Order: sequence, then structure tokens, then C-alpha cells
Amino acid sequence: MGLIANPIIPDADCTLTTCSLLQAHFQYIPSLAGNALYLAIFALLLPIQIFLGIRYRTWGYLAGMIGGLILEILGYVGRVQMHSNPFIDNPFLIIYLCLARIIVVFGTSISHFRPAIYTITFICCDFFSLVLQAAGGAIASGANTPSSDQMGINIMIAGLSTQVASLALFMALCAEFAFRAYKRPYDWDPKYSALRGTRKFKGFLFALTLATLTIFTRSCFRVAELSQGFHGKLANQQISFMILEGAMIVIACTCLTLCHPGIAFQGNWKDADFVLRRRKGGVVMDLDSVREKEVEGVESGGES
Repeated sequence: MGLIANPIIPDADCTLTTCSLLQAHFQYIPSLAGNALYLAIFALLLPIQIFLGIRYRTWGYLAGMIGGLILEILGYVGRVQMHSNPFIDNPFLIIYLCLARIIVVFGTSISHFRPAIYTITFICCDFFSLVLQAAGGAIASGANTPSSDQMGINIMIAGLSTQVASLALFMALCAEFAFRAYKRPYDWDPKYSALRGTRKFKGFLFALTLATLTIFTRSCFRVAELSQGFHGKLANQQISFMILEGAMIVIACTCLTLCHPGIAFQGNWKDADFVLRRRKGGVVMDLDSVREKEVEGVESGGES
């Protein structure tokens, strides 16, 4: 491991005895115990999420969690493999779905926007950031020149920065809605008053907040890491990665599993789903308008 970079031996043919870590993806040997632990946690959470998702029919939430957990599992399988050979090459949506339903539970009249607007807008932003990250990663991995490698890194940074910016805006809107809800308890939907008072629902709100903050922390770390390049200081510090990347996602996924919305909403997850429009008798009707007319009808009937 004390050897200098050996350009004679291709990176793909390198081993720890023939090449320096300067030719590896990281200038350290990934911890077997630490990465295996994270791999085991994600592998354990996956079947639990599948069971709870099917049990409570939280399909959108389930799809997001399965996708995220599988990618984490694949990533840590690769890091475990890199423990013995660090030279080998090929070994976040959910919170947006949850906010829409939280708004419904407290009262759509409190929010500036319809619940669906939050979900659709931020999922689109997240998808765009993931596309940039994937494109940048593909360019960087296949780069043959320093300039093309840097271009790939810059695109990845743009993707991660977009994700950080959209998540920061999302948190600001969440805080704004929470403040408005606190100031206007008289506008809370009475239909969900019992649900809002349960420990499970309050625990879910806390878990979702913690998961959002940890994911935000992880995203900020990745921006700082990539801004220095693949050979920068942060990219080659295992402790920073294990804490600010791995541990943050472990905390987030654990929170989103132990405080599963299917349990927290107590059968109201589907009832609290947002609906833009519903077709009735061949006519598209806005649900909010229908509810307003129903209320007006009850009030006028009472007056007569």
C-alpha cells in the first residue's frame, strides 16, 4: 500500500499488493464491519417496509421506500466488496407524499396551496436533480480526460445543489404551514381531531421531521464532498462518509419504518389522500367546491 500510482498496471487489474490506493476510488480501505452493519440494517428494513406497505396499502410510500432501500443495499454491497478490492468499478420522494396528507389531516384551508401541488412540484424537482446526478456520474465514470471528468463532477454538483435547494424550500414551506396551523386551530378539520391527538401521529410528525433533517444534512455533505472532486479531502475521509452519509440515511430510513404512516394514520392514509378532481356523471367536479356547496346546503337548510 505504500507504492506510488503505477500507470503500467490498469486500475481494473490492480490489487492491494501491486498498486497504491492512489489508483483506487478512495484513498482508504472501506470498513468491512461498518459497511456490513449498514447493509444489514437496510436489508432488514426492506421486508418490514414491504409488509407494512401491503398491510396498510400505502402504495406510493412503499414504492419510494423500496426504491431507496434497494439502492442503498446495492451501494453497501459494493462498499463491502471494495473492502477486499477497492479498485473494482461496478459492485428521498416519500416526505413529499407525507406532507400532502398531513395538510389534509389538519385542514386544506390553512395551506396556501392544494396538497397535490406540494407533492407534484417537489417530486419533479427531485426527479430533475436525480437525472443530473446520474448523467454527471455517467460522464465522470467514463471520462478519459481531466476536463471531461470535471464536467461530470460539475453536473453531479448541480444535481445535488438542486436537491438541497428544493429540500430547503420544502422545509421552509413545512415550517410556514406548521406556524399557520398553530395560529389557526379553529380551522383544523374536525374529522381528524381524534387522529391528531394520538401519540402515534405525533410520533410520526417527529420522525418525519428528523428524517427530513438527516436527509438534508446528507445532501449538504455530498455537495461539499463533490465540490472538492473525487480526490479531495472529504471524498477520502471514511469517518465523515460513515457519519454524514451512511448514518444520516440509516436514521432517516429507520424513522420512516418504525413510525410508518400506515400505523400513524390508523387507517386514514387513503382517506387523507389528496384528490385534484373527481369525475361524476361525466362531469369533472372539484372536490373543494363540492364540499363548500355541501356546507352551504346544510347551513341554508338549518336556517329554514
